[in-house]
Amino acid sequence: MLAVGATNAAVDVLTRGLAVELAPIRVNAISPGTIDTGAYDALGDEAKERLFAARSTTSPARRIGTPDDIADAVVFAVTTPFLTGVSLAIDGGEPLV
Repeated sequence: MLAVGATNAAVDVLTRGLAVELAPIRVNAISPGTIDTGAYDALGDEAKERLFAARSTTSPARRIGTPDDIADAVVFAVTTPFLTGVSLAIDGGEPLV
């Protein structure tokens, strides 16, 4: 968990710094929560199912994210011209609990 937190903090700082340094080029990042992709397949079907069930139960969104959720965020970030230096947390509110 510490490595994930440190990595996310580094991405946030890098995103803000690059937005300033590369201006007027816009720089944003997507910070995904638990998304149902192949990234969890190595756990095996049963372990993946248990993990997703547990996170769905505790997440304020009451579900696991999908690739479409991330795609929607990317489209938003790319098409919003007054957005820069932002890390969009597409995580269903997972960090809140």
